[in-house]
Amino acid sequence: MSEASTHSGGLKRSLLSVTFGLVAAGILIQLSGYNALAAYGALWTGATGLQAGPAMGPADITIGTGHLDLFQLAQSLATITPLLLCGLAVAVGLRAGLFNIGAQGQMTVGALAAASVGLIGSSVHGALPALIHVPLTIAAGAVVGAAWGGLAGLLKAWRGVHEVISTIMLNFIGIDLATYLVSHNLRDPHSQNLQTTTIAPSALLSPIVAHSNLTVGLFLAIAAAIGMNYLISRTSAGFMVRAVGNNPEAAEANGISTGRTLLFTMALSGGLAGIAGALEVMGVHHRYVDGLAGSYGFDGIAVALLAGLSGGGAILSAIFFGLLASGSDSMQATISVPAPVAVVVQAIVIIFVGVRYLPFLRKREIPLPTPPS
Repeated sequence: MSEASTHSGGLKRSLLSVTFGLVAAGILIQLSGYNALAAYGALWTGATGLQAGPAMGPADITIGTGHLDLFQLAQSLATITPLLLCGLAVAVGLRAGLFNIGAQGQMTVGALAAASVGLIGSSVHGALPALIHVPLTIAAGAVVGAAWGGLAGLLKAWRGVHEVISTIMLNFIGIDLATYLVSHNLRDPHSQNLQTTTIAPSALLSPIVAHSNLTVGLFLAIAAAIGMNYLISRTSAGFMVRAVGNNPEAAEANGISTGRTLLFTMALSGGLAGIAGALEVMGVHHRYVDGLAGSYGFDGIAVALLAGLSGGGAILSAIFFGLLASGSDSMQATISVPAPVAVVVQAIVIIFVGVRYLPFLRKREIPLPTPPS
């Protein structure tokens, strides 16, 4: 079977999963005493910013008899950035046969590291030029996230510790360690909240739409998805990742170091999640805030599975889950449908998509993939 036909089949299954999820959630909404069509109309409005009536704000765009609320659309798109990066983190691990449940902790420690580097020069405006400070802050999140993920990879390669166990435990350690530090050494002395002081202006990412959370971080996340797709499918490192994921014993017999590949994969996975944390600090909160990672690390599992573990699919998958999360708030405010209904949709979609990945999580006897030319 060709690669194109495989991707086509995966896309069809993903679309069917989404359709079944939306239909099932619509039935649930209707049985709960709400109008499902009106609820989905409100969800669509909140997700896309397309609304009836004349334009309200100076930046809104008139479309026929309605208008596009650019701020609302920007806020929806902003949620895609951490979802996409965490989805990529999970997908990379799965390509090597590793189930990374630790994106939550990796994103947290990456965010705290980025905030710490972002604080450099915060008391003196322009102490570092933005051209240096911005990439340095992102790199801090990536490096610390990679170290946190790489630790799980090291435990797997060195002592055979299952990555699900180690990443879950590292989640607790990373989150609690960050909470301790932001409660003591790094705490903002002028606030009662568990947070650091605001990072330096030179480390901030400016909003694309005024007062929104949408920054160039979204384009960085998309670039990461494209880069990951190229890495996995076109490079020797990606070939080793796929080989170990398909059959580690056969890969070892063919001269591929399983241990080094597992370590590399988990470090790459953690680095992507760490970048997600850094971008949340730089573009959304402008500081580290306790609980900053929310549920992005676990939502990334849904993004990766719906995407079929591909970089291109992850972009579409992150858009779906990001718009769904944003639209649920509008659905709750307009139609009074509880926002957790969106979680029901995600859960149903994950069930339909995840069933076909059950064999992937067990030991498989599959021939080595063809090396890149």
